[in-house]
Amino acid sequence: MAIMNVQEFDVEEDDRSTTNYDSVSERLAIESDPPAGLLFHTAGYTGRGQFRIANVWDSQASLDSFEQGRLAEALKPLMESGEGNQPTAAYSYELHHVVDP
Repeated sequence: MAIMNVQEFDVEEDDRSTTNYDSVSERLAIESDPPAGLLFHTAGYTGRGQFRIANVWDSQASLDSFEQGRLAEALKPLMESGEGNQPTAAYSYELHHVVDP
């Protein structure tokens, strides 16, 4: 069953900085080396004081493997420096329907 995973980070409404996201994204290199099970990735500002990352995974097991392995390693430098912040909301849910044209 496909899984939607969402993380939201509070930001100032006029903040459009992506420094933290970009540094983690560079370490993850998902465009050149996609993690097993990732079907779709998005990230952007909601316009309501949040930066949202949303991913669709082929299974909960694929998401768990990514979060506990590759993502945890990519986040280490940011968290150790004190520059990282935890999401203000993080949730996942099974998807009823996915279209991949």
